[in-house]
Amino acid sequence: MTTLIRHLGLRRTAVAVAVLAAFGAARAQSSDAETSVAVGVGAVTGETADRGLFGQYNGWRDHDVRGLLGVDYTRRNAATGTLTEFVGTDLLLDTRELSFLWKRQGNWKFSASYSELIRRDPYTVNTGLVGAGTTAPQVSYLTGGTGTGGIFDLETKRKGLGLGFSKWFGPNVALEVELKSENKDGSRLFGIGMNCPSAVAPGCLGSAGAAADWAVLMLPEPIDANHSQAEARLSYAGAKLRLSGGYYGSFYRNANSTLNPNVGNTLNSPLGAPLPVNAQLQSILNLPVALPPDNEAHHFDVTGSYAFTPTTRASFKLAYSEAKQNQDFVGSGFAAPTLPAGVTNLAGKVETTLAQAGISARPVPKLSLATEARYEDRNDKTPLALYNVEGTTAYTNRNYSSTKLRGKLQATYQFPYALAGTVGVDYENIDRGAFTPTSALAGVSALRYETEEIAYRVELRRRMTETVSGALSFVRSDRDGSNWLRDNSGLGVTEVTDPASAFASTAIFMPTLADRKRDKVRLLANWQATDSVSLQLTAENGKDRFTAPTVYALRDTKMSLYSLDGSYAASDAWSFNAYLSQGRQKLNQARPAGYVLAFDNKTTAFGLGVAGKPGEKLEVGGGLSFINDKNVYDQSLDPGASLNTALLLAATGGLPEIVFRRTELRLFGRYALSKASALRLDGIHQRTKFDDWSYGYNGVPFTYSDNTTLTLQPQQNVTFVGVTYIYSWR
Repeated sequence: MTTLIRHLGLRRTAVAVAVLAAFGAARAQSSDAETSVAVGVGAVTGETADRGLFGQYNGWRDHDVRGLLGVDYTRRNAATGTLTEFVGTDLLLDTRELSFLWKRQGNWKFSASYSELIRRDPYTVNTGLVGAGTTAPQVSYLTGGTGTGGIFDLETKRKGLGLGFSKWFGPNVALEVELKSENKDGSRLFGIGMNCPSAVAPGCLGSAGAAADWAVLMLPEPIDANHSQAEARLSYAGAKLRLSGGYYGSFYRNANSTLNPNVGNTLNSPLGAPLPVNAQLQSILNLPVALPPDNEAHHFDVTGSYAFTPTTRASFKLAYSEAKQNQDFVGSGFAAPTLPAGVTNLAGKVETTLAQAGISARPVPKLSLATEARYEDRNDKTPLALYNVEGTTAYTNRNYSSTKLRGKLQATYQFPYALAGTVGVDYENIDRGAFTPTSALAGVSALRYETEEIAYRVELRRRMTETVSGALSFVRSDRDGSNWLRDNSGLGVTEVTDPASAFASTAIFMPTLADRKRDKVRLLANWQATDSVSLQLTAENGKDRFTAPTVYALRDTKMSLYSLDGSYAASDAWSFNAYLSQGRQKLNQARPAGYVLAFDNKTTAFGLGVAGKPGEKLEVGGGLSFINDKNVYDQSLDPGASLNTALLLAATGGLPEIVFRRTELRLFGRYALSKASALRLDGIHQRTKFDDWSYGYNGVPFTYSDNTTLTLQPQQNVTFVGVTYIYSWR
């Protein structure tokens, strides 16, 4: 299976063979064919650093000038009902795509596709790493300081091939088969870190600045993987009964199972001074690091519906899936002495069974009813083994079995004046099963077996009349759960009936398990003011309130979204469009050391567009867009904050803002030289500002322990100009 999958991903010639075969057959028939070829050249301004954000996916970061080539071929045969299409885009760029379609209407269809995509990380890496991007990087300390190493580009390359076939057996039965395979190579941002002392290495401790006892290292993840997918579906559509049965398979294979670093003898202290590396810290940093393992999943489903009457219909879905991960530990590079006795691989296996049924009816002309129930059982059959150790305590992995039950009940009534009112109730119950007694809890103070949520919905909708339609809805939901399960500070958990006395006031609880109340209101409106003017309005507002037995927790979150879209057709030759939107997300969270964090993310965007024909041979158009995304971290202190915390916040002012701002102007013009040829001009000017203190602040980059740095030019300006000659013939 692995060999077949990799060949599918690499044999690009399969598309060409199919195209030639189809074209050869098509030429022998009496048919109409249309072909167009576009040839041109494009160029961009600025240095590589100016194109870090602009050129992430379009292939223009590392190239100043590139050729442009595209082809489009279509052949129709009315006598046989066949259609042949071949399209190639960006054939001289890193984003080239080829697609082929050959079909006979109502009988069969064959398709094939090939695509490439390169993703270049916008950050520039300066490092002394030897073998960066391989499975065995060597960490070499930059004795000359930051910026004295070599430049390493983080990029991933994707090459994908797709094949599809469909066959119709009469008017009621259809078979669809699709295969996809994608190879992915390159490297992406990754790393390791360690802070001593460690329970498993008590000697991992520096001494009065004489040895480095911590480290943060940038080690690119080496990527050489294939993901293949197979899908098949057989469908039947009758007058009353509809059935569909399908299979989906996912196969992931990674040629790199571990990252094996070789860390040298010198690293920085927390203050940036070079120090010898503690011997036990060095041995920990040189341990193999697991990369995504081989895995596969298989999914089978049967869906259907039956119309009992013209106004009553029932539907159902049955599904079963199985996911496996059994990559060999020793073969992946993990030494046998570190493995649990008798264990050679994880033998991971998760089986999921799903059953869903629903019915909708219209008992009277103005009343519609609908109900639906969904049950999902996730059975984790992965064997338990002693993979983990903390101090002298060894513990196993956890069993993550769960069941989910969801239900919906809804009624809609048609009122006069084209109004419709809907009321509904949604229910969800998640049972996570018993906590594995041989495992341990870390990172949070408690868990919950079960959570339950009930939501109530109301909506008033106005159907489209001559000019206006819209909807106003409100949802309120309430989530609570079973008793909390307290960490035993060892193996297992203990159920708590009185949280006030069982937990410290600074306990940590997961927001996804905490009690929550949610309110959400939404307004949609469409106005066709005239035949040439239309407006669409969206307004949405929501708030979540969380409750947990602690003072350190997520307290509440808020969201809002407002958008206005409009279009105007000035004439048959000219049209205009515009949009304006603002989205906002807020959260208030109490943090350790007395900090109270109010996070505020606000995104504002607008755009203007125009397209027109000032003359018989000339088409022009363009668009101006702007986006401003701003993250604000408003920090304050509660009365319990210490003096040192207050002094630190006063001295630093807290976390700075993160701002992403982009303005982009796009223009195009197309001039018809003749009936068969045209000249097209495209222009793009983009101005971007990105202030992110994650890897640098005020021009000072974050420094890894070996003096590796990641930098991004905060202000980037780039202009693209492309000229294309298009020739078409029949």
